[in-house]
Amino acid sequence: MRRSMVLISAVVLAFLVAAPIPEVTAKKFLVGDKKFWNPNINYTIWAQGKHFYVGDWLYFVFYRDQHNILEVNKADYEKCISNRPIRNYTRGAGRDIVPLYETRRYYLLDGRGGCVQGMKLDVLVETPPPPPPFTPPPPAQ
Repeated sequence: MRRSMVLISAVVLAFLVAAPIPEVTAKKFLVGDKKFWNPNINYTIWAQGKHFYVGDWLYFVFYRDQHNILEVNKADYEKCISNRPIRNYTRGAGRDIVPLYETRRYYLLDGRGGCVQGMKLDVLVETPPPPPPFTPPPPAQ
C-alpha cells in the first residue's frame, strides 16, 4: 500500500513538472509608437488591429508642459470636453501610464487643447483569451 502511494505521488509530481504552465503577461503599448502623444496623429488608426486586455497598460510620452492625459465619458470624448474628467492620469513627468484594469471602454484625451488636433484615444479592453488546451506529450518509448 505504501509503495503504491509513493508511486502515485511520483506520477502526479512528474505530471505537474511536465505540464506547461500558460504564461500570461501584461503588454505595454507605447501610444503613437515613435510619434508618441502629439497633435495631428490619428490614434484611431494607431489602435486598429491591436487587442487590449485586462492587465495591459498604455504608456504615454509627451511634452509635460503642453499636454496631459484625461479619461472622460463618451459624450465628452466625442466633443473634446475636458473640464469634467473621470480621472487625470498625468503625473507631471510626461512619461505616464494608464493601467487597463477593467473590461470596458476607456475614452482618453488631451485636455490642454490637443484633443481638437486628434489627441484622443478610444480603447476597448477585453478579457484575455483562454490559454490553448493542454496536449500531453506522447508517451516515451
